[in-house]
Amino acid sequence: MPRFGSTPFAFPDFRGVTRRLVLANLIAYFVLVLASMANPATSYTLASAFAFTPSAFLQGWIWQPFTYSLVHYGITGTLFELLSLWFLAGFLEAGHSSSWITGLFTVSVLGTAAGAAIIYACGSALGLSLTGASLYGCFGGIFGLLVAIGLLYGDTQFLLFFVIGIKARYLVAIYALISIAMLFGQQRMYAFSQLGGALAGLLWVRLAPPRGITFLFSERWFGLRNRYYRWKRRRAARKFEVYMRSQGRTVRFDGNGRPMDEDHDDKKRWN
Repeated sequence: MPRFGSTPFAFPDFRGVTRRLVLANLIAYFVLVLASMANPATSYTLASAFAFTPSAFLQGWIWQPFTYSLVHYGITGTLFELLSLWFLAGFLEAGHSSSWITGLFTVSVLGTAAGAAIIYACGSALGLSLTGASLYGCFGGIFGLLVAIGLLYGDTQFLLFFVIGIKARYLVAIYALISIAMLFGQQRMYAFSQLGGALAGLLWVRLAPPRGITFLFSERWFGLRNRYYRWKRRRAARKFEVYMRSQGRTVRFDGNGRPMDEDHDDKKRWN
């Protein structure tokens, strides 16, 4: 279990998937900054195309759930998000694989977009007036990481506002209550999308394989491949048995398609 020891303000090591996530967001931020310096209209067009707008997504802009987390506005908000991402992802990386953390962050980002799309679609179907503001930034992934820490390391102490000591589970609960309270205000779409990211993070922690989806898919792929090879070997063995019987000889194979030793007990098989 990761611990802070005597330095609660110290950030984890900047390595692995934590470094890749932070650098990817940082590079995307500076791309927009440079585009804005060259041509503000181009920057606005890029941000509008890659931020998540529920109405645009429902009209076919299907890439937006995967790209909006890379769109950042303002140096202060971007700095806070990236420092939070570094701290939370680095904390989890001390006890989990890179693929597991990547999967957690990804499903939380997608869950956030799904929450926004669902409330927008439901509101439109019911004739409710909802603000169709675009989502941008990696706050959804950060909330998912925070939920994971609250579930797995709930007794870990954090410093709220660098002054008040609070356990991780209570910090997550406060964050969730704030999002629920926002459902009754003007930012209900933003709040619902945050809860969608939190739910996605919770499901990932509860249901995902410990080594991540990539490892699971690779295991399933190699399992399927091995079953296919065993089936081919049994099929070839049956054909060979038929051929040898036509030649007046008897050859036997076991259930795995391996030849059986005729001079010894049938239970003894070749490897």
